[in-house]
Amino acid sequence: MTSNRPLSHIRVLDFGQYLAGPLVGMMLADMGAEVIRIDPPGGPRLSSPAADMLSRGKTFLELDLKTPLGQRTAVELVKRADVMIENFRPGVMDRLGLGWEALQQVNDQLVYCSLPGFASEDPEFAHLPAWEAVIAACTGQFTDMGLNRRLMGINPSFTPLALASAYGASFGAMSVLFALQARAQNGGEHIEVPLASALLEGLVYNCEQIEDYPERYKSPREVELDRRAAQDLPMDLDYSELSEFLDPFYRTYTCADGRGFYVVSGSVKSHPRRVLEVLGLSDLLKDLPDFSAYLDTKDWPADWSLRNYPVGAKDRQRLSTAMKKAFLTRPASEWEDLFGAAKAPATAQRFTREWMADTHALASGLVLEVDDPQHGRMRQMGNVAWLTADTHAVQKQAARAADLDRLIHEPFRTGTSATNGSAWLDGLKVLDLTNVIAGPTIGSTLARFGADVTLVQPVEPSVDPWNTVVFGIHAQRGKKSILLDLSSADGQEALEKLIAETDVITMNGTDQQRDRLGLSPDQLEAINPRLILVQLDAFGGPERGPKSDHLGYDDLAQAATGVMVRFGGGMETPEEHAHFGTIDVLTGFCACVALGGALLRLQETGKGGVARASLAAAGNLIQAQFMYDFEGREPFDEPSGRDRLGWGPFYHCYEALDGWFFFAAPRERQALLSRVPELADLAGLPEGHLQKALAQRFATRSVAHWQQAIGTGASTAVRLASLHETRDAALQHESRGDIDLKRSTFRVIRHDRHPMGRWCDLVAPNAVRPKNGKIIIPDPMPKYGEHTREILQRIGFDPERIEKMVADGSAGLQWSEKYLPE
Repeated sequence: MTSNRPLSHIRVLDFGQYLAGPLVGMMLADMGAEVIRIDPPGGPRLSSPAADMLSRGKTFLELDLKTPLGQRTAVELVKRADVMIENFRPGVMDRLGLGWEALQQVNDQLVYCSLPGFASEDPEFAHLPAWEAVIAACTGQFTDMGLNRRLMGINPSFTPLALASAYGASFGAMSVLFALQARAQNGGEHIEVPLASALLEGLVYNCEQIEDYPERYKSPREVELDRRAAQDLPMDLDYSELSEFLDPFYRTYTCADGRGFYVVSGSVKSHPRRVLEVLGLSDLLKDLPDFSAYLDTKDWPADWSLRNYPVGAKDRQRLSTAMKKAFLTRPASEWEDLFGAAKAPATAQRFTREWMADTHALASGLVLEVDDPQHGRMRQMGNVAWLTADTHAVQKQAARAADLDRLIHEPFRTGTSATNGSAWLDGLKVLDLTNVIAGPTIGSTLARFGADVTLVQPVEPSVDPWNTVVFGIHAQRGKKSILLDLSSADGQEALEKLIAETDVITMNGTDQQRDRLGLSPDQLEAINPRLILVQLDAFGGPERGPKSDHLGYDDLAQAATGVMVRFGGGMETPEEHAHFGTIDVLTGFCACVALGGALLRLQETGKGGVARASLAAAGNLIQAQFMYDFEGREPFDEPSGRDRLGWGPFYHCYEALDGWFFFAAPRERQALLSRVPELADLAGLPEGHLQKALAQRFATRSVAHWQQAIGTGASTAVRLASLHETRDAALQHESRGDIDLKRSTFRVIRHDRHPMGRWCDLVAPNAVRPKNGKIIIPDPMPKYGEHTREILQRIGFDPERIEKMVADGSAGLQWSEKYLPE
């Protein structure tokens, strides 16, 4: 423990079990908070070495909360704490006398974070046991899992990745930190973060719907899906046949050593060029079409552009064939160095265990080595959020016993505050310099908490409208937009004036890119010592490593950290993990966690600085339950591949007479079979035979029958939803007003007065539900450049000069005639 870390003045009581709650506690401990893990008799319920990793930096003590002594001791600890975390089913803590209403009476400054599986007021879902896969099944995560699986006719699919806990924990940590920095205005706070709500927000781009969606934005795989559906053809492609529908700049190639090498270099105008140049294929560039991606297709001089994803059909095979041949001339490690140096986004495919021993992962602090009393020298995932000034970020210690006598004799936590119910970030001015998905997610997330966000983009776009508009419809909400040429003197002057009025700057880029913008830590301090920069990149960590300045995207973090090889089932069949933006969105949320730590440090010390997150760190987070290694560790044998439907017979997707459901009995196991009459004869069967027997038995009755027979205690059966079904069932129209953000677990808004002239369906900002603080539904994404004149006038430019800047290209008013180029 040190006293000068970002959160060293904050005490947290972590009552969480399994993943979500302990992850919130770990994130806070990783930034220096004093976190006390409260265990039931016998220790944590998660019986895995992952529990030891989640407990790093914490102290622990056992309390039997079912006894009066345990309850009284818990209350005494609460009197001396700033934060309390719990992730039990709704009502459990109330019955123990440890609910929010009771505890605010003894500590009105307490920030109380609840992470139930489903919203506590939801009559449909609140009663369900919140096992990770139950949340995933109800939300729709296991159905239609990605374009590959749909084309191969594989439905449903299972993944062991704990997406709900990852998204929920990041929302939980950021909301705790934002509520703490707003205590002077709002007092203590009760925050509910339903994990299923967080999951749907994390998967927003997989259920976003746009009226009359233009064909130009569909990938070759989406076009083939539409064709087969329209002609009533079967979805029966083999994995080997999928390559015909993959973009040359967005696929895996085999290298000389047999390892896969994943290229994600479309959409940005310079990236395809860099790829072909690195491969020695520059001659191919001579006859490739290259024109603005922001023209309507009727005005295109060719059927595709190098600046626009995807590559046209007539050139796709020719480019892919040449690139396949080139990659076979070198091993993946050499290509990784060459692509990194050329700033061409790509990476070698790795297994998770390889990533845990990777040179860059260890050098950068993305993977850490911790001395553990049970496991010896233990490799663990590093921080998911950190501050560059925090020199202790990579120094971890294993959990140790708490000194209860000392704790309960310390003074109570006290403070004076109003309870005005304002948004936590009211008055915070944010300058957003980001693009694509992960970076913009920061600003749109801050907007829901009241931040005033100004988005700066270049006069000439460098990224295609699939990324800027289609994804921006969600990620750029709640912002005002200005277009500036930062290479011009007037553009630089405007940027300097914007920075002068700003509290927080957000950017996605490497340290090299950051420093070229004039935003290095030293430069920031010279501009304004209170200024905070929130920076995310692909492979950054708390320290520098050989890939720290390599460029990358969501899918490349998946490839590098082992997600794609696990999901696909092996090095020969890697697949991107099902959902658009899986890691992108999570990285944006983690960057908000880092900002929360920076804001509290600013309150305590008056110092700003750089708050960090990265795609690779978020890739660790979605694999948190596997992200450890030590001598003698059991094999990395979690479920992987296309044919997996669960994790053993008691945690598995099964087909009933009328559809699929997920069966979860990970604690009861054989005992459940004995208490369900129709399954009792299967009790005692070896687990190797039980899965087949259960599949045969479950197929004889309806889903509703099995739901009633199994019940909703510690075990349950839930019908597999799809993301589109969840979206449609949760839909409310903006034009009708009164959008519910608190009662239902799921909420989607049809923005039927959207400025693009089409309606669109977007997931509502309802993953964080504060009792006192205000949540704002952000305004629609503005057309890029919509506020250029307004913003320039606000920062002191007169109308005549503004028009001159527009005329000479120092400032811009739009990228295209239409909001969404068609």
